Amino acid sequence: MNSIKIHEKDFEIFLESESINKRTRLMGIQLNVDYEKRCPIFIGVLNGSFLFMADLIKEIELDCEIDFIRVASYHGDSSTGQIKEAFGLPNNLKGRDVILVEDIVDTGLTVQYILAQLRAQEPASINVCSLLFKPAALLKPMPELTYVGFEIPNEFVVGYGLDYNGLGRNLKDIYRAI
Repeated sequence: MNSIKIHEKDFEIFLESESINKRTRLMGIQLNVDYEKRCPIFIGVLNGSFLFMADLIKEIELDCEIDFIRVASYHGDSSTGQIKEAFGLPNNLKGRDVILVEDIVDTGLTVQYILAQLRAQEPASINVCSLLFKPAALLKPMPELTYVGFEIPNEFVVGYGLDYNGLGRNLKDIYRAI
């Protein structure tokens, strides 16, 4: 399946599942090294990160905790710039090593919002782990973005957790709009 249609948009294959899985394994290895003898808490940003987070966590061999936050800033294929928190962060993060897991960082508005909430709890460290990163779309520097699977152009993508108006999250590959 090299191209698909979701709603009225056409998409072509961009990243195949084999490449995604390989990169996720490598990110997991790096996290195991970086957090050796520590017990980080991985916080996945729903809904988009759920597939990536599940696959990433399978690669983690150290003690860790898992939690989720749900925020929304997209409508259709573009960011609204407005963050709507559906349910929030755990409240026991003081002195903890936090790894925020995202499907994609583009403008950075959602992550900056979450980072502000995290910092208020005084964790020992905060790092962002994102499968995809659109450097051309980033509105301000984000030093916490430590782990990046793929840097991609500023194009709309769908699949492997990313959706277009609710559809496409279940695709095993990532597609870009054509």
